[in-house]
Amino acid sequence: MGLRRKSREIALQFLFGYDFHDRVNDENAVDEEITAFCDNFEAGKKTLPYAKKLIVGICTHRKEIDSLLADHSHNWRIERMSLVDRNILRIAAYEMHFATDVPANVAINEALEIAKRYSVADSISFVNGILDALQSGQRSKG
Repeated sequence: MGLRRKSREIALQFLFGYDFHDRVNDENAVDEEITAFCDNFEAGKKTLPYAKKLIVGICTHRKEIDSLLADHSHNWRIERMSLVDRNILRIAAYEMHFATDVPANVAINEALEIAKRYSVADSISFVNGILDALQSGQRSKG
């Protein structure tokens, strides 16, 4: 498994807990939470910088990311999505729209691989449909 995939998985785990506890998107709070997270869970020194970039970027742009996802997920409000799927989608959407060094196809493929590992089988097509629609700028029927 590559370093970036591991970074994405760390970001997913952090965002899951952050979302589950309905934390506020305050930059200082995020930094404190990341430190606490790393103290309690294994986060390798090589994977942490990209994981932190993802976490801070997603928390900073969360409203924009959620709006993009809502616009491309027909009949699925963000709140109705599972915590795992919602945060996998947020990571991919962040990489597709705010990260300049990640091609959209890579972000989508990584999201699908992570969904295979952390979500249920039906989620793979759900995640793929929304991200394909996001990539093409069309609304999803997912």
